Amino acid sequence: MSEKVTKNDLVESIYESSDIDRKVIANVIDELLCQLKGQMEKGNTIELRGFGTFEARLRKGRKVARNPRTGETLTVAPHYVAAFRAGQELKNNLLKLTPQKKD
Repeated sequence: MSEKVTKNDLVESIYESSDIDRKVIANVIDELLCQLKGQMEKGNTIELRGFGTFEARLRKGRKVARNPRTGETLTVAPHYVAAFRAGQELKNNLLKLTPQKKD
């Protein structure tokens, strides 16, 4: 169930279900990702109806934080992180999945 899917896997899947050249598909996916990244870096929110929303979300800073590896105390400034909120259609489809037991 939790199989990792790469960009090449997506290109291949689209290629098999259409008559579009692999290079064209890869270029479109690359450009889509470039646009998403660029818009988020500008602070814009990207809404893909039925799928979800990508946004830059501000994380509060902390005066006291600890590096879990070294135990060193440090401060963390406020910063932005990439966030994704699933749309209602995607949420409903994920609810229909049945959990798989690990071997």
